[in-house]
Amino acid sequence: MPQNVMITGAGKAVGLGFNMVLRYLEAGDTVVATIRKPCPELEKLKSQYGEKLIVLTMDISSTTSVQEAADTLSQKLDHLDLLINNAVSVSPDCDKGFFDANLDYIARTVDITAVGAMRVIKAFYTLLKKSDLTALIMNISSEAGSISKCYRTNLLDYGMAKAALNMATMNLYNTFKDEREVNIFCVHPGWIRTDGKPDNPAPLSSYEAAGILRELFEKKRSDFDGHRFITNLDEDYPF
Repeated sequence: MPQNVMITGAGKAVGLGFNMVLRYLEAGDTVVATIRKPCPELEKLKSQYGEKLIVLTMDISSTTSVQEAADTLSQKLDHLDLLINNAVSVSPDCDKGFFDANLDYIARTVDITAVGAMRVIKAFYTLLKKSDLTALIMNISSEAGSISKCYRTNLLDYGMAKAALNMATMNLYNTFKDEREVNIFCVHPGWIRTDGKPDNPAPLSSYEAAGILRELFEKKRSDFDGHRFITNLDEDYPF
């Protein structure tokens, strides 16, 4: 059954968000791809898929921008079945350790990655509740946000942001648990070549990971049959 799917952070052709857009378009769904600045590759997809692809510009660090985007989309679609919060930010000092990193960068990364996802959920919640299905919210997290499995001395901003996203997911899980209209979970997508470089040692391309995630999400939709669930980032991951 065709769905209305919205994916944030889709403006990088080698990234996971763009490739998830492509996978859902290939599956016959109507896809809303959100970006902060123009993406020529998305425009090419638009010329190929026409009305099946809606490109929406918004800055998830701004509540006003996100709400304006939601108002715009509500004039084009009457509901959303699936929201994938993929947008993320990292600082220039992401690879540096504690003593070398500029700690003032961390707040912006957490704001965009974690708070930004919550802004999106809040603004588009009305459209999600109008789904004929149990609407799904998928927060793309990372093992870098797992506290018990932490082994790094770098990725301070990214790891803290993903840990915050995990907490936000649990908070919203508790918020939604007494209703049946919306389900939410977070998932670690695996180690991915999101830079598109062939010498990157990660085992999955963004396109490969996007295909696996789409199959996982569809399987989970049928498996839980209306029951709410959340992945445990301290357990083994599927990839």
